[in-house]
Amino acid sequence: MQLHYIANASVPSLSGKTIAVIDPSDGQAFDEIQRGNAEDVDHAVQAARLCYDNVWRKLSPAERSRLMMRLSAKVLEHADELAAIEQRDCGKPTKQAKADALALGRYFEFYAGAADKLHGETIPYPNDFSVLTWREPHGVTGHIVPWNYPMQIFGRCVGAALAAGNVCVVKPSEDACLSLIRVAQLAADVGFPAGAINIVTGFGHEVGDALARHPDVDHISFTGSPRIGTLIEQAAAERHCPCTLELGGKSPQIVFADADLDAAIPTIINAIIQNSGQTCSAGSRLLVERSIYETLLARLGSAFEALRVGPASLDLDLGPLIRQTQQQRVWDFLSDAHNDGISIVAQGQIIDEAPEGGYYQAPTLLRDVPVDHRLAQEEIFGPVLSAMAFDSEEEAIKMANATQFGLVAGVWTRDGGRQFRVAKRLRSGQVFINNYGAGGGVELPFGGTKASGHGREKGFEALYGFTTLKTVAIRHG
Repeated sequence: MQLHYIANASVPSLSGKTIAVIDPSDGQAFDEIQRGNAEDVDHAVQAARLCYDNVWRKLSPAERSRLMMRLSAKVLEHADELAAIEQRDCGKPTKQAKADALALGRYFEFYAGAADKLHGETIPYPNDFSVLTWREPHGVTGHIVPWNYPMQIFGRCVGAALAAGNVCVVKPSEDACLSLIRVAQLAADVGFPAGAINIVTGFGHEVGDALARHPDVDHISFTGSPRIGTLIEQAAAERHCPCTLELGGKSPQIVFADADLDAAIPTIINAIIQNSGQTCSAGSRLLVERSIYETLLARLGSAFEALRVGPASLDLDLGPLIRQTQQQRVWDFLSDAHNDGISIVAQGQIIDEAPEGGYYQAPTLLRDVPVDHRLAQEEIFGPVLSAMAFDSEEEAIKMANATQFGLVAGVWTRDGGRQFRVAKRLRSGQVFINNYGAGGGVELPFGGTKASGHGREKGFEALYGFTTLKTVAIRHG
């Protein structure tokens, strides 16, 4: 049984209740986590505040940096262990789980290097004044982390928060807690003071809500759905608590007729099948110039048919979805496609060895999806790619922007002028030209527009969201 991790100690929930941990590869329970409540959150926040006031805020940036670098090294030392935990807890194929563990180590390495480089400025002003600014931490930051990339998202938000001088209370998804509990234990092992990193597990409507409403939490970061993001921001707004929200996407891949298809095709496929399509930045809409539409769909169809889905331990192209309700969600979208006469170009194959109780979904390529259909408008969070044709650059831009989301976009063209024209007009937090994702990009600011949220994570930009700016004006003698 897994316990909360508060003030460098494993503690049971005050509720006395637990939640089963399910292996998505076979649908079987293999562990339990604590079903936390508001009292557990309060315990964690008090521990964090005590740490901040008495220890953490007194450390120099260089001292915080050294602690974080030690944690990075410890994570990399335990990367195989963390990957094995993530594989069973989340159903990730081995290569994806290992990549997530390595990314976590890189996040702490990056932010360790940034901790002592968050500078202020001086401002020119009348001669009898000296005016300067400096950045200060919020204090106690709350982090509500989703189930699709728990280690990576923990790294990008908690790493930045700690580097900026905050202490953290983390509420992981009830579907993916185990790796983060272990990381908190590793942080204690390398010398993090009690209360710097605290993990409280449980349901969102209990633990997440309590964290968002707690009067002693100074900032909230959340990754998840727009609906839940709205509820969290409303709760935090009651006490004027700032939020960083990353709320998903319906990201387009725009392929013009002059694109290098040999380079584009494997990237387009990976952008929809990575993590079984359970990725906020998944390239789930494929917009193709009409003159190459049939050619590209034929080549993609052949590639889709070769994809294999199975248990995480077999390390195939795709593992299972996270839970049965997510599997049903994907089935409902595909049922709508069938009922509305939308054609399937190709599907991958679920291998015969896949356990019947696992939450498997074959990757699916659809064609001629109407721009206003829910398949082109709503986040499916599964390996479903919706293709549609366009006739002009103007039409492509209009189609790409025609959703409530604006997180990521891909543009495939050799025309340098078009690359910049299109990138400037896309309403998206990130635009990738002749690539998609830039290999993960710990250094690259990440966040959205419109219903994809606000604020930025990753890169140096993330540090600004975890600080407040103070202006000091000194009048001379």
